[in-house]
Amino acid sequence: MSASNEAAPLLEVHRLGACYGRVQALSDIDLQVGQGQIVTVIGPNGAGKTTLLCALMGVLPATGRVVFDGDAASGAADIEERVAQGLALVPESRALFASMSVEDNLRLGAFRFHRRPKAEHEAALEEVFQLFPRLRERRQQDAATLSGGERQMLAVGRALMGKPRLLMLDEPSLGLAPLIVRDIFRIIGELRARGVSVLLVEQNARAALRIADYAYVLELGRIAMQGPAAELANDPRVVDAYLGAGSRHQELLST
Repeated sequence: MSASNEAAPLLEVHRLGACYGRVQALSDIDLQVGQGQIVTVIGPNGAGKTTLLCALMGVLPATGRVVFDGDAASGAADIEERVAQGLALVPESRALFASMSVEDNLRLGAFRFHRRPKAEHEAALEEVFQLFPRLRERRQQDAATLSGGERQMLAVGRALMGKPRLLMLDEPSLGLAPLIVRDIFRIIGELRARGVSVLLVEQNARAALRIADYAYVLELGRIAMQGPAAELANDPRVVDAYLGAGSRHQELLST
């Protein structure tokens, strides 16, 4: 089964593999993200979810083939090439410049368009402020002074300043209060409505499956299951492993 719509997928990954030293972290990963889709990857800790995003972004050397909007490259393509293609990664760490203001962090996100007219940069900044009004209120504050939820908003906003066609999010709900988590997932849904495709790695499987169009289950570095997110959410194997009694607290974070 495929994650593609009738149109050609935006991202196609074929037999992607990655290692940490002699340890094989990912093996034979086949994955697709359709135009305007949210695709999620769920799985236990240590399954290789973050490794997958790092390999796709060029942070980690990889084998295999990656096709982005019909443009094929090896899995070993570098970060600059990925960014130029229109990929953006928001890492779990958020990787903000703590001593810089919110606005300066955002403007750095548009570095690949530094030769464009100033009006385009201002328009991009205004779009981010419309999506995250709280960032407008705190535009002159140092990133270090923000709450966890605000830092996550800033990390996403900075990535959006680069006008990505595919936004990859690594654990966007990690460590956030339930109300903020609901806000973050609402914004992810809004990004899809604006035409941004999203590849979402998320421990909160219930919330991820609720918002996603298609889902993959990653276990021990391999794709164990895949299918439309609504179907996987009702699959007994997924329910038992990720959505059962031990995960009932996730219900609060997904509604």
